[in-house]
Amino acid sequence: MLALPAERIAVPRSDGPREALRLLLICRRHHTDARTAAVNLVKALILTADDTLREALRGLSTTIQIARLAALELPETTALPCEEHTRRRELVTLARHIHILDATLADNHQRLRALVTELCPPLLDQPGVGPVTAAIALTAWSHPGRVRSEAAYATLAGAAPIPVASGRTDRHRLNRGGDRTLNSALHTIALTRRRIHPETRDYITRRHAEGRTTREITRCLKRYIARQLYRTITTHHQTP
Repeated sequence: MLALPAERIAVPRSDGPREALRLLLICRRHHTDARTAAVNLVKALILTADDTLREALRGLSTTIQIARLAALELPETTALPCEEHTRRRELVTLARHIHILDATLADNHQRLRALVTELCPPLLDQPGVGPVTAAIALTAWSHPGRVRSEAAYATLAGAAPIPVASGRTDRHRLNRGGDRTLNSALHTIALTRRRIHPETRDYITRRHAEGRTTREITRCLKRYIARQLYRTITTHHQTP
């Protein structure tokens, strides 16, 4: 016999936009890691290059360095030593590969925005929430009934407070458990709000005046954001 009444059983995760979001996020992580690895390799190859190449790229931002390398046209034969000619050819290949990854990530970002808009349009109206963080919040929530309350969603995100009180001291600390991808998304939203959201800046100032540490304030912010995201999703989620 079922432990819960039929009307309280969660609807299983279905295919469609939710699964598409999950796939886009997985591929985005792969493309981001590949881009980071390629950029690091470009930097390493530049460091050991000849003086001419190093001077040509010295003091430039990473973006401009990669753009200039990608624009190089190298003939098959050259007066350069074999190793330096090979270095330049590999740098050009890596730089062009980074440009391809940039275009792939931009397309991924647009697809995430379109799917989030389809599933829960008001989510993108929340301060500090972009297509990537919104997609992470949606995939963690998944479907109606999976997360029973905002407290459960905060626990899932590792944003639920953990008391560390001792004697008359009433303190809480950051939770190191839960879904770390969702927790990272909450952290990104919190950092963005610290920069662009006046209400958040006022809250931080007030809590600092009360003697709270930056970590404690961040913990509180992430808990509030988890509550806000959960309420937005449960209220405005569109069933595909």
